Amino acid sequence: MNERRQSTKTITVTALLMAMNIIMSTSVLSVPVPGGHMYLNDVIIVTAAVLLEPLYAFLVGGVGAFIGDMLFYPTPMFVSLAVHGLQALVISLFVHRWMKNRPVPASIVGAIVGWVITFTGYTLGRAFVYSTPAYAAAKFPFQVLQTAVGSALALLLCWKCGVVKLYRKRFAP
Repeated sequence: MNERRQSTKTITVTALLMAMNIIMSTSVLSVPVPGGHMYLNDVIIVTAAVLLEPLYAFLVGGVGAFIGDMLFYPTPMFVSLAVHGLQALVISLFVHRWMKNRPVPASIVGAIVGWVITFTGYTLGRAFVYSTPAYAAAKFPFQVLQTAVGSALALLLCWKCGVVKLYRKRFAP
């Protein structure tokens, strides 16, 4: 029974974070930049990756970003699925598997690796989707900034504002 209750809690938290990722993918909650918008969904993706096991982190990051793009701007939705899914998966693997005895350094290393995955993946994805490397190059600085700001805010929320502590107290097995 306890395992079933834990599973229900995990699914609920995953769904909530996925919904937050979708909401943060909208232009209404973005910052206008030359050539488009800077979105703040990396805050949710990195937070989810620190809190959740890899599969659930992938669902929040990849599937959440995919649905957000599908609803609001479908052209890069498969790029978002792959890039944000991999970003969340790798961060979660650092925190929950590879460096699990040192969660704060693990989340920092994971966020840095996720940052590289995200700006590299989106740059290559944009060059492919829009068939022009020039567009991808123009967006590159803003992608780097978006991912860096989102990761930094997420790590502050998780470790300085106590989100991890609260999550573990209420939802951890």
